[in-house]
Amino acid sequence: MQIRNYSTGALRLLLLLFAIPAVAQKKDTGAAKKVDTAAVVKALLTPKADAPKPYKEIITAAAVTSKGFFKVHKVDEKYFFEIPDSLLERDILVVGRMSKAPADFRFIGGAFSFAGDQIGECVIRFSKVPGNKLFLEKMSYKERSADSSENGLYRSVVNSNIQPVQAVFPIKALNDSASSSVIDVTDYIIGDNSVLFFDAAIKNFMSVSMQAVDRSYIESVKAYPMNIEVKAVKTYNSKPYPDGSTKIYTYELNSSIVLLPKVPMQARYFDPRVGFFADDFVDFDANPQGVKKESVIWRWRMEPKPQDLEKYRRGELVEPANPIVIYIDPQTPKKWVPYLIKGINDWQAAFETAGFKNAIIGKEAPMDDSTWSIDDARHSVIVYKPSAIANASGPSIKDPRSGEIMETHINWYHNVMDLVHRWYLIQAGAIDPRARKLQLDDELMGQLIRFVSSHEVGHTLGLRHNWGASSTVPVDSLRNKQWVEAHGHTPSIMDYARFNYVAQPEDNISEKGIFPRIGDYDKWAIEWGYRYILEANSATAEKPILNKWVVNKLAASKRYAFGIEKVPWDPKTWLDPRNQNEDLGDDAMKASAYGIKNLQRIEGHLMEWTREPNEDYEKAGDMYKELVLQYQRYMGHVAANVGGIYTTPKTVEQPGAVYEFENREKQKRAIAFLQQQLFATPEWLNDEKLFSVTETGFSMVANVQNQVLFSLLDAKMINRLLEQQAFQPAKAYTPAEMLQDLQQGIFSELPAHKPITFYRRNLQKAYVEKLITLLPPLAEKAGLSSLNDGMSVVKAHAKKLAAEIRTAAVTAPDNASREHLQDLYERLDKVLHAVKVS
Repeated sequence: MQIRNYSTGALRLLLLLFAIPAVAQKKDTGAAKKVDTAAVVKALLTPKADAPKPYKEIITAAAVTSKGFFKVHKVDEKYFFEIPDSLLERDILVVGRMSKAPADFRFIGGAFSFAGDQIGECVIRFSKVPGNKLFLEKMSYKERSADSSENGLYRSVVNSNIQPVQAVFPIKALNDSASSSVIDVTDYIIGDNSVLFFDAAIKNFMSVSMQAVDRSYIESVKAYPMNIEVKAVKTYNSKPYPDGSTKIYTYELNSSIVLLPKVPMQARYFDPRVGFFADDFVDFDANPQGVKKESVIWRWRMEPKPQDLEKYRRGELVEPANPIVIYIDPQTPKKWVPYLIKGINDWQAAFETAGFKNAIIGKEAPMDDSTWSIDDARHSVIVYKPSAIANASGPSIKDPRSGEIMETHINWYHNVMDLVHRWYLIQAGAIDPRARKLQLDDELMGQLIRFVSSHEVGHTLGLRHNWGASSTVPVDSLRNKQWVEAHGHTPSIMDYARFNYVAQPEDNISEKGIFPRIGDYDKWAIEWGYRYILEANSATAEKPILNKWVVNKLAASKRYAFGIEKVPWDPKTWLDPRNQNEDLGDDAMKASAYGIKNLQRIEGHLMEWTREPNEDYEKAGDMYKELVLQYQRYMGHVAANVGGIYTTPKTVEQPGAVYEFENREKQKRAIAFLQQQLFATPEWLNDEKLFSVTETGFSMVANVQNQVLFSLLDAKMINRLLEQQAFQPAKAYTPAEMLQDLQQGIFSELPAHKPITFYRRNLQKAYVEKLITLLPPLAEKAGLSSLNDGMSVVKAHAKKLAAEIRTAAVTAPDNASREHLQDLYERLDKVLHAVKVS
């Protein structure tokens, strides 16, 4: 008789019933009444509805079982998880991806649109609760304490962070030793939930509505040693479109359930002087009299094999216990596979600086291994996507407790080849004849693919963009064939410094001096992030060691510096003129002048180099747009020097300032450059022949002029220059001086009594209209306060300009110029008069 599911009290009552006569006395009447003993026994032996049933009643002989870190059973059309007690309260990572994407759905930017795209990531735990149930909780690690001593805050932090229960599962059965719980997950997988599938916020972002359960089903559930793979076909309705119609989208979704290490990898704290991605949390242990915001960097577990520890200690190169292996998607065109693998393996040299050889390996995916799956979370893959998106990206899945990167699925969009082709023709077409064609040779395209893959793999290793790297290179060195071919045009492949646009044709620089490569900074960053520190047994113990490394390295050479990319939510990151994407060299004016020379060489050949029989001039028009975009970048690089503030993170062990204003001389040079190369109409971009056969026009260039002009005539710019003037009166480039320099260039026709051309008239109108926004009543809204000198400076400038325009209108050499100036004066006078009246 199986009795283990019954309480001790019930068993005692059962034994008592067998031991006494089958009669009982009715107390209130004294009359004897016969008891149905068999009925009582049956009732006691019948389990409660929520009690687990015998194992074999649930997991029958017909069950198909796969064994992983827990068992998965399929019985008929039902799926059961058998979760050992040893895995209760263990952290489990869940990663959701599309294994097949729906037809006719391509979201803006390509997100959530292609096979392999990630749709969710979270950490869960199973826990047993009263009532024979398992709870599924979603875990958060935003607040932490590990100090469980008498004075520690571990218990308080835990009590103030109850994790949300996402689902509850009745325990259907226990195994024979009662050490594993069987739960039915069929309805949970078929249903709509944010653990395995789309998060509610993502569904809303995608305008996806309710799931159609009748058109959804479970494809498979497979168990592996460290992960469970759940695959389901899901059909969703879209939200109503403006016309009231809806669409239906069917996805095949794959969820990887991955067991995280019982003991997390030793974390490494973030340092703003070395560019790693990081996760933030509030640490209640770090500050004995408060709290401290900490961050742990993302990195793979890179450790020597136990038998190699002494070799590693001696400085010998050793192979890691677990090398990073990145496979190439089997769907990738074969001719590009070798270049993608080279892009991965290029990082081996960087890991050698951290003491490891063969630490990262690129491989073709096995074609004859039925156990290998691109969706398996144990496998990192460069996923080839048949997409018109011209891009690639390198995301990672990590353990939020420690920052350990568990795996990566690098997104490689097919049309990235169009992007690198456009970059190379516009940036290198003047110095490399191979770029001057519509279809690049496979070898050249392969090398371009190699550099992009290296960049994206760098992201999967935890590295952020280092937009400041190129600013450490003297511009003259970029034209020095011997130097640039030896060192590269930027110290970091994580920079956005695509190709050496500074080099001139007469410099005869080869591909080695044109292409980006893994450089000095990249090797240093990998050393800092991945060197195994034997003498430190905690992240806190590592901190002084790592800080000393950084201080010494930065003192040795500025090539090891990290310049953070611009972050939309952090305005400070936009002000450092060193940290710009797509720029080269330590002097934007000098570098951009060389870049413009090369653009002038290219522009007149666009129709020739993109000519294709039986086609129109669309490609020529696209390349012209790319050329103007490159020109716009040069103007932006220069304009960033005006009002620029250098930010150089330092610890107390390092000398020098953290915040510095750009020097006055460089700011004046920047304005002079913009006057010459941008505001003086760049007629070389006025290609009437190209405009007549393509959807292009000079208005594109006029938009660049206005964009840069508006960035200078901006309240934030005025306020920054005022701040510099207050801080360094003798060295500052004052807002009054900047406005005067702008006026002298943009209105240079006035004192010379010259005709004002069509494009210049439009530029001057844009100047006046933007200036008006800095005057009352619009000034406060623009951000220019009446409580500081900014408004006074702008008023004085506007009055002076209005007077000069009025005088010039009298002697204007033609009607168009005269009418234009009269119009400008009336616009300014109206606002200034309103100011006087008020």
